[in-house]
Amino acid sequence: MTTTVELNPFPSRSVFLGVDVGTGSARAGLFDERGKLLGSSSSPIQIWKDGDCVEQSSTDIWHAVCAAVKSACSLANVSDVEVKGIGFAATCSLVAVDAEGSPVTVSWSGDSRRNIIVWMDHRAVKQAERINSFNSPVLQYCGGGVSPEMEPPKLLWVKENLQESWSMVYKWMDLSDWLSYRATGDDTRSLCTTVCKWTYLGHAHMQQMTEKASRDMEACGWDDEFWEEIGLGDLVDGHHSKIGRSVAFPGHPLGNGLTATAAKELGLLAGTPVGTSLIDAHAGGVGVMESKSDSDSLKKESDEDTLCTRMVLVCGTSTCHMAVSREKLFIPGVWGPFWSAMVPEYWLTEGGQSATGALLDHIIENHVASPRLANQAASQKVSVFQLLNNILKSMAQEDTSSPFVAALTSEMHILPDFHGNRSPVADPNSKGVVFGMTLDTSEKQLALLYLATVQGIAYGTRHIVEHCNAHGHKIDTLLACGGLSKNPLFIQEHADIVGCPIILPRESESVLLGAAILGAVAAKSYPSLHDAMKALNAAGQVVHPSSDPKVKKYHDAKYRIFRDLYEQQLSHRSIISQALS
Repeated sequence: MTTTVELNPFPSRSVFLGVDVGTGSARAGLFDERGKLLGSSSSPIQIWKDGDCVEQSSTDIWHAVCAAVKSACSLANVSDVEVKGIGFAATCSLVAVDAEGSPVTVSWSGDSRRNIIVWMDHRAVKQAERINSFNSPVLQYCGGGVSPEMEPPKLLWVKENLQESWSMVYKWMDLSDWLSYRATGDDTRSLCTTVCKWTYLGHAHMQQMTEKASRDMEACGWDDEFWEEIGLGDLVDGHHSKIGRSVAFPGHPLGNGLTATAAKELGLLAGTPVGTSLIDAHAGGVGVMESKSDSDSLKKESDEDTLCTRMVLVCGTSTCHMAVSREKLFIPGVWGPFWSAMVPEYWLTEGGQSATGALLDHIIENHVASPRLANQAASQKVSVFQLLNNILKSMAQEDTSSPFVAALTSEMHILPDFHGNRSPVADPNSKGVVFGMTLDTSEKQLALLYLATVQGIAYGTRHIVEHCNAHGHKIDTLLACGGLSKNPLFIQEHADIVGCPIILPRESESVLLGAAILGAVAAKSYPSLHDAMKALNAAGQVVHPSSDPKVKKYHDAKYRIFRDLYEQQLSHRSIISQALS
């Protein structure tokens, strides 16, 4: 008997799928072997906000992920057999599930759907302060103290306030770890999530860099004394089964790939490799950090540590500032040093601003001129940001006293700490300040307020860069990705204010690319995460600081005012505290 095999003249492509769950949507993107985006799609996710409490549903998120993946594959005309690997990235939100994998409520409402405490939730400020008062040795690896946005304070809040939920929870997981667990059934946690948000000491694994050892490492980096000391000793039980018995480097393959159930839900093949996950900002870093401009390639081709002169700004609802170093650098008020939490074998420093895109939306949407502006933008078929940028250009042309657009805010100054200060002062009680308001409610006044807010955010970035460089970093180049990086005014103001060139990626969806790189590594298409970054990262436009010395002089003056606004706030706090004591 003769069997004839018909060879396909067009062998299937190798396509890598990245999934990113942000604050407002789940997104999926498909990339080829050159890191080129073939297609992407997004699906909205539900969010509940009540004061400091912000919650989501893991069930809702998984449905959104499945919808986004199916839509992206359809739009990109990619078949299931072409998808060779998958990676997940997500916000550092806290997920609670029971022994059956079902949601356990973390909400005062008792609504069982609401089983996620979102990253931006600030209900646990007092718990964070109490944890920091113990001065545990692990705290030196997160800037000297935990933030209420990290997981230990949130866990302590649930134990103290929702005891029934606390007793029901079988697994506490970071959202990106939960996504890979939901996809594969493998409970292995990422060094990225555990080290950056759970006080896990990743450098306990410095001797386990080989593939065999790092495939499924026993979790040896938990500090049991810390958990006992802060009142969460029960999380140590069962070899830390509730918070992570095993960990792996980002990109290492999990379980046997997609389970049959998850594959059917996603419209993909069972067994497709899934890489250990990343937090979304860190995926952005993986998606851009090896992007080389032409001049950069010529200048530093032989310099292996070009990475150590770079900082990635992942600019979305919030902004994360990611820098790496060969040596561990302890920087007060800045998270880290985190070993291998983003790029294997490098120490990560992570600064951040808790509200940037969210702040710009807040400033614009709460202004009386906002509805008129939105109508104008819709009629002109441009975004509100584009319209505001155009208004500012016209104002600069009309105002002879303003030699450049940035000078329009000479009498308006903003401290952007509307959701506290994550770094470098690490003060969750810091408040936003707007200096220079009048009775004007016009579109032009809103444009000035918008510009001053962008500048305030950029001065915050300058403060973080200067603080990091004062403590051992040598940052001279920024890379920007995320939604705000698509706004030319936002990027130019950052370049002018920080005084560094900013490299934008060739592909605009850097977080999705970073997630897809995890899938490429899990599929063994590249020998390591760093090799995959070098192959798939690519630079686009480079934005340089203004060469006009007047622009630098102006921003130096405004930066001094920016720094003074926080010092004044501390003084005012003290005056009122004494008056009320």
